[in-house]
Amino acid sequence: MNDLLVERILVAVEQVPRGRVVSYGDIAELVGTGPRQVGSVLAQWGGDVTWWRVTNAAGELPAQLRAEAARRWAAEGIEVKPNGRGCRIAAYRVDLPAWATAYEQATRHLPSG
Repeated sequence: MNDLLVERILVAVEQVPRGRVVSYGDIAELVGTGPRQVGSVLAQWGGDVTWWRVTNAAGELPAQLRAEAARRWAAEGIEVKPNGRGCRIAAYRVDLPAWATAYEQATRHLPSG
């Protein structure tokens, strides 16, 4: 995987504010890749970023991440849905334009592409 793409994805995750979430697709659209690539980057290199703020389009996470994410969400004021699989993404989704602006500022130093 391209190092620049990895860095851009991780920076995008870091710009999601406390108490908010984005989907893999939101990140993919922002950085110009696909949702599966976002998931792959987070699986391989996402341990040091706020990975629990990234869900699928339904606000859900893989089973193996749910318990840790729920603990972190509780600390941030994000409520787990009754089915226990994630959060109500519509209630907690980041302000996408503000997030995009923060991302653009945070990646100004990176080469384009």
